[in-house]
Amino acid sequence: MMQDAISPRLLDRLRRCDTPTVCNAIEVAQGRRGFDQFTKRTMHWAGDPSAVIVGFARTASIAGKEPPSDPPEVIRQRRMDYFRSMAEGPRPGLAVIEDLDGDAAFGAWWGEVHAMVHGRGFGLSGAFTNGLMRDLGDLPAGFPVLAGGIGPSHGFVHVREIGQPVEVFGLSVVQGDLIHADRHGALVIPPDVFPVLEAALDKLAESEALVLGPLAAGDVSFEEFERHWTAFEKART
Repeated sequence: MMQDAISPRLLDRLRRCDTPTVCNAIEVAQGRRGFDQFTKRTMHWAGDPSAVIVGFARTASIAGKEPPSDPPEVIRQRRMDYFRSMAEGPRPGLAVIEDLDGDAAFGAWWGEVHAMVHGRGFGLSGAFTNGLMRDLGDLPAGFPVLAGGIGPSHGFVHVREIGQPVEVFGLSVVQGDLIHADRHGALVIPPDVFPVLEAALDKLAESEALVLGPLAAGDVSFEEFERHWTAFEKART
């Protein structure tokens, strides 16, 4: 299983990196530019600005613009099946929810109650969705939400599918994928880079230090900058 292929040490390291750094490090690990398994739109972040979500995806889809057509008892049972799915699976975990209403998303699935249920109740690390969130002043600390928008109402929001592949703003996610997310967006970490990602993070930091170190130390002439930048270009991916 995917969670068995990643070490606790790497998970801890990823929790101390922002998502742009991980995005760059994946390219270092792959030895080329062009990694594209990340969100392609600006999103809304509810949580500490420096917080990071790292976890294995628990997927589902919702809709809320129109009332559900299934009988109420079917909707209730599907909701409970959804909760059971979110409570299961490897940890760390996060909820990855596709709102099938897309840009017309109408009902907020994420608010104070669901954030408490998923975080304190199920032990998930956060949530990631193209749908809406609300209750911004009341969301529990320690459960960041990365959402497509903000709205006041739950509308007719209801669960449609559980555990299937989803897509959130151009990022395809399969249940069990390892996600890294913060206020910049989210990405899927490809399993093939797990064994070399820590070394890639080290190499990335070392290459950036070739430019950032001298600049942080004091004034740099253009000739010195040119020399440092040339070394940086040789070292980076």
